[in-house]
Amino acid sequence: MIDQSVVAPPDSAARLPVRPSAGRFLILAVVFVCAACGLVYELELVALASYLIGDSVTQASVVLSLMVFAMGLGSLLAKRLRCRAAVGFGLVEAALALLGGTSALVLYATFAWMGESRYALIGFSLSIGILIGAEIPLLMTLIQRVSRQDAGGTVADLFAADYVGALVGGLAFPFLLLPWFGQLTGALLTGAVNVVAGGALVLWVFGRDLTGRERGLLLLVNVLVLTVLGTAAVTVDDFERAARRAVYGDGVRVAVQTDVQEVVLTGGREGPLDLYLDGRLRVSERDEFRYHEALVHPAMSGGRHARVLILGGGDGLAAREVLRYGDVRSVTLVELDPGVARLARTDPALAGLNGHVYDDPRFRVVYADAFAWLRGAARSEPYDVVISDLPNPGITPSTKLYSEEFYGLASRVLAEGGRLAVHAGPSAARPRTYWTVDATLRAAGFRTSPYSATGRVSGFGAGPDRAHDGKDAERDAEKDDWGFVLAAVGRAPRVGLSPQTPPLRSLAGPVLEAGVLSAERTRLRDLPPSTLVHPRYAG
Repeated sequence: MIDQSVVAPPDSAARLPVRPSAGRFLILAVVFVCAACGLVYELELVALASYLIGDSVTQASVVLSLMVFAMGLGSLLAKRLRCRAAVGFGLVEAALALLGGTSALVLYATFAWMGESRYALIGFSLSIGILIGAEIPLLMTLIQRVSRQDAGGTVADLFAADYVGALVGGLAFPFLLLPWFGQLTGALLTGAVNVVAGGALVLWVFGRDLTGRERGLLLLVNVLVLTVLGTAAVTVDDFERAARRAVYGDGVRVAVQTDVQEVVLTGGREGPLDLYLDGRLRVSERDEFRYHEALVHPAMSGGRHARVLILGGGDGLAAREVLRYGDVRSVTLVELDPGVARLARTDPALAGLNGHVYDDPRFRVVYADAFAWLRGAARSEPYDVVISDLPNPGITPSTKLYSEEFYGLASRVLAEGGRLAVHAGPSAARPRTYWTVDATLRAAGFRTSPYSATGRVSGFGAGPDRAHDGKDAERDAEKDDWGFVLAAVGRAPRVGLSPQTPPLRSLAGPVLEAGVLSAERTRLRDLPPSTLVHPRYAG
């Protein structure tokens, strides 16, 4: 039986400026639009949380669980507004558009100037969830004022429009809003669409049900929200530049959003060059040579190295070390992001740092996901050395690149007696992650020789992926810690340097011997390997 408290009186349709069927269609269209906007807000929060805080699985779980809980709370709270459903819905949509549209700006601002965005993330997740949850009960009341229908049919229509709108919003976010407008402008544009759709429905279709004061209030609120969103959209470029200066300092020279990540270069003209990927320091000219020499030269010193494969390392710095050997015939680099490679080739400071390796005829770059590329490379000529210069395993998108399956694929492209060098994260700061890499390599059939290296100023302290925030800076100030594993099939490789090794700035035999002992002091035994279906790494 239909709840008579939400059914319009017989003459309600006569007060509508459109026929009941048209009014019903307009309400369902607004449900569609609001659902699309709501899902964009959710995805925006997840994407920004993963970018600013890290560990996308944890952040997605936190945001979505809080929002679903808050949606239930919002549905309960909306019961109090059913008697004034039209004006209530209009105010809810205005508030949702303001909060959702500015959420990206506020989160980025708290990260840039306060160094912490977790509390803002929780606040937005709860408040946006409450407002989204209040929509359906109010729309249920409005649609039954337009035309009488059994409650089951009304609920089916509303949820059908809601789910289809969510589908469109979910697809529009990665394929339209992010590439065309970016995170900040995309959220502001979504908020503008949201407030226009909600305000137009209430003021046009249900305007005759409102008092003059309610119409004036809704019109004023919608104009104010649009003004705030429009002003933010006009000044968003200035905001981004100011926020980048707050995060990276005054030396920001290049800032681009590629299809994969945000790439920022600082310094290079006046001061050392730093390369940030999605807010994490990946290269510091101050001491990047310590990391890249320790990663490359032990693997190159164990035997043949005519053919070398580098996984990751689009900055060209690992390739620089490899190409210092005159008997190297070919180097293949597999890089996911063409934007990073483009900068490494064309930016004068970065190209100078990598020795212009992209101009070397022995060097070839392939733009592909390393996992997918290895699956198709098994029948090619094998490589004497494979170097895995990838982000830390604790960063969720990289977890599959530190799995038993990935190392199994790597073993298929290695020549007999070949070596695999793996950047495995910090051995002292995160020993469980580091020794899980070692256990995973052994599970894939490798014999391993772990070792570590240290530095003093680079952001590689928590692996070459330090997030640029105060807590990580404190950890890095204590000690830089770079962990590696040298692996081979058959016999465990020796960690050392050969007489043919070119002159190095930081690495020598005693340094490597100390690195082996340093890593062994942190050893954790009997750790299970990480696989695709059971990842063992924590962010």
